[in-house]
Amino acid sequence: MAELTEAAPAEPDARPRRRRARAGDPDYVPPSVRKNRAYGYALAFLVFLADQATKWVVVYPLQLEFRGEIGLLPFFDLRWVENTGVSMGLFSATSEMTRWLLVAMTTAIAMFVAIWLWREKRRDDSWGLALVLGGALGNIVDRIRFGYVVDFMDLHFGEWRPFLVFNVADAAITIGVLLLLVRALLTRKEKPAR
Repeated sequence: MAELTEAAPAEPDARPRRRRARAGDPDYVPPSVRKNRAYGYALAFLVFLADQATKWVVVYPLQLEFRGEIGLLPFFDLRWVENTGVSMGLFSATSEMTRWLLVAMTTAIAMFVAIWLWREKRRDDSWGLALVLGGALGNIVDRIRFGYVVDFMDLHFGEWRPFLVFNVADAAITIGVLLLLVRALLTRKEKPAR
């Protein structure tokens, strides 16, 4: 025989309610900044994917390491280069210790760029930072996997080569840095005269 019991009154939700940040609050992030962040990290991810995909094609199906070079156009070849250094061959990692120091250094730089991207409010700077971040992550993965960065794009005009052999990540980093520099130089505010 079931006894009828009175239903207990509903207890108020014990969890504190999160207050929605509004303009003027220190935690408020405008929707445009949130959108810039999302697009920035999405672009960084796409650059990373494009870089790794092109390197996969060059390493495995094309086996460029064993072929050395594939001529595509009179001014553009695929050429296998194992880059143990950073930009322009600087800081070449000739031992396991220097390899991992280089990984640590470039990872720290990538983390700095990721934080900068998170804090950035300007869309154009977000795009530049995203290109740098995606490229840096692509090269870090190479250095961890192979001990070197796979470079394979060789742009040349006859024997004159305006660039060293590079990859998608290098191109993205260069374009990203140029975007940041151009924006910084063109929008510099003049200091008021005293």
